[in-house]
Amino acid sequence: MRNIKLTIEYDGSRYQGWTRLGKDESGNTISNKIIEVLRKMTGEYLCELHCGYRTEVGVHAYLQVANFKTECSMTTKEIQHYLNRYLPMDIAVTKVEEKPERFHAQLNALSKTYVYRITIDEVPSVFDRRYIYHSFKIPDKKVMQQAALSLIGTHDFRNFSSVKKSKSTVKTIYDLDIYADIEEMLITIKADDFLHNMARILIGTLLDIGLGIRKKEEIEEIFAGNLPASNPCDPKGLYLQEVSYE
Repeated sequence: MRNIKLTIEYDGSRYQGWTRLGKDESGNTISNKIIEVLRKMTGEYLCELHCGYRTEVGVHAYLQVANFKTECSMTTKEIQHYLNRYLPMDIAVTKVEEKPERFHAQLNALSKTYVYRITIDEVPSVFDRRYIYHSFKIPDKKVMQQAALSLIGTHDFRNFSSVKKSKSTVKTIYDLDIYADIEEMLITIKADDFLHNMARILIGTLLDIGLGIRKKEEIEEIFAGNLPASNPCDPKGLYLQEVSYE
């Protein structure tokens, strides 16, 4: 069996996330669209596709990583061409590589990075409205950066997620950067892993702080369970930027 690594980018606007299991199971997911084409390409129905991180409903990816095992004899370039020919136009395989048998896109991932795009221009572009969140009031970058300092490091992020069951809710945020110019603000979060909706809730909370709806001191109260976190940010501005393996 060959182990094939895929590097993928996608527009998540019309999908129910990378995958949707359990009572909310859906075939309209990124993984399902790829698996359908892989089955057609290889003739192997029992195809398992593992990903670096399962993005949520409406979230995009600049760089997602996945792998599958196959007995297919096609070259990596032929696999890439086949996938891009039959996949929907909002999903693209940018690279195909053959990896050692033990490579696993999820289990071997060391960190994941999300970036959130916010337009703060006076008049938002009509062409970006599906891919960038617009804030009518300019968030206070400085106070957001001060609040972000309390989030960096190893913490129990249960109260910054919608997780119901998990072996551990302790995660490590390696970096949380907030950049802004006169047109756009970017919030970048790099962590060893994210809980369900964790990235969106962290960003939603930071935005509320930047807009003066909450105080930066409330971060510690949310960790302690004395206050609820803010609602998740709009997913249309959120992108999986990178999954790192080294």
